[in-house]
Amino acid sequence: MAIIEVSNLKKSYGKLDVLKRITFDVNKNDVVAVIGPSGSGKSTMLRSLVHLEQVDAGSISVSGEHLVKDGIYPKQSEIKQITARMGMVFQHFNLFPHLTVQENLIIAPKLVKKESAADLHQRSSELLDKIGLSNRAKAYPANLSGGQKQRVAIARALMMNPEILLFDEPTSALDPELTGEVLQVMKELAEEKMTMIVVTHEMGFAKEVANRVIFMDNGEIIESGHPSEVLTRPQFDRTKAFLNRSL
Repeated sequence: MAIIEVSNLKKSYGKLDVLKRITFDVNKNDVVAVIGPSGSGKSTMLRSLVHLEQVDAGSISVSGEHLVKDGIYPKQSEIKQITARMGMVFQHFNLFPHLTVQENLIIAPKLVKKESAADLHQRSSELLDKIGLSNRAKAYPANLSGGQKQRVAIARALMMNPEILLFDEPTSALDPELTGEVLQVMKELAEEKMTMIVVTHEMGFAKEVANRVIFMDNGEIIESGHPSEVLTRPQFDRTKAFLNRSL
């Protein structure tokens, strides 16, 4: 059963059409890699799923509930309830610089879910151990490498117990030698059957970890399918041209 259903999404900035009739489904436990050139609408599409961008037309449903239907959004309380099922990991980490690593993990569930301090401390400690940063709980973001910051950002998203994780170019701000440690955490999440949508330039990750690849260009989904099909036997010239530059 589809956990996310997207139908005919459209988004424009003035005369620039950023999303054109975007339609796709994501099933529970899917790992969907979204690839394509810069400016193709990938990040805008992803951000629209958590209402960081408001679309002009089309529908998005999450676990059967409409975040937007035919371009009409429900009231704010319903939007918050639906988007709370998803966690987002950004390109530039977005950690609070004045909080320690563990405090960065705890703050959202403490404010939003009113969980007890003991439960939050235990869960954050377990997640830091899971991502290999239990020894950095008291460190501040300024004292972490880029790869460590991104692993903390993933753990922070997991603290809200999301059903779905969205990643917007999670390794593009990292030096190549730090990319592997972040991709390893994401690979382990995929092995644990976390539903993920990953906007990425990492073709190796798309080929090895994703069970579906979506190729976008100029605001459109050009083709979608299993990585072995899209990445090795693309059907369309635009896909072939992009892969020739990227692989």
